[in-house]
Amino acid sequence: MENLMNTVEFLQSEGFFNPEIGIVLGTGLGGLINEIEVEKSVDYDKIPNFPVSTVESHHGKLIYGKLSGKRIIAMQGRFHFYEGYSFQQVTFPIRVMKLLGIKFLLLSNAAGAINLDFKKGSLMMITDHINLLPGNPLTGENFDELGPRFPDMSKAYSPEINKIIEQQAAKLKIKLNKGVYVAVAGPNLETPAEYRFLKVIGADAVGMSTVPEVIVANHMSLPCAAISVLTDECDPDNLQEVSLQEIIEVAAKAELDLIKLFKKIVAEL
Repeated sequence: MENLMNTVEFLQSEGFFNPEIGIVLGTGLGGLINEIEVEKSVDYDKIPNFPVSTVESHHGKLIYGKLSGKRIIAMQGRFHFYEGYSFQQVTFPIRVMKLLGIKFLLLSNAAGAINLDFKKGSLMMITDHINLLPGNPLTGENFDELGPRFPDMSKAYSPEINKIIEQQAAKLKIKLNKGVYVAVAGPNLETPAEYRFLKVIGADAVGMSTVPEVIVANHMSLPCAAISVLTDECDPDNLQEVSLQEIIEVAAKAELDLIKLFKKIVAEL
């Protein structure tokens, strides 16, 4: 709690006042920053108690400004368990943004399409998730001022925000898949047998992030929603090698739709 309050006080001293919406930008999805009227930008390594992003496709800046007329905080780059961080470190920025005052959280990520009806380069609104990560950010002592010991997850992704996402995607004529996201530890991609397993247990897309942040958001009663950019197709019977560069290239193309959609969602919240 002391670390959280120190970080909140530092950011307030930097001018991060009364933000309404928090946004987390995933792999290859930093372009939304160009649409923000940036008032403040702080590198993660300058923020007390913040982890530092070690992935080349994650820039590592906390941005404060306006988007679609709303005051927002955007994480340009997130943290992952596979970088060696604890789940408490991975989710620390979510807690900080909530304590700074955000009322809604929007997340994005790059993910592999397990549902073969979903094509790479399209978007998927997450309706639910499966946590296969080897831990949970709520493990350990619970701080009642942050949330309850046993938070409910029956509506982990806000039905109200998801309704707005669907409406705005339809207006923009953006193809929007809907499905279940499964989080795995990574950083390796999956084997054909693992993709078959993930399909059997009900996953439509797979990635290495997002779920810890969503758990913490629900713990703090922070309504959240998440959209995956599907960057590769995970067909175990016809599995092709894929590189990070290919994933980033596909994400960059699909990001144009994501940016349009996020701008409209923010305006409606």
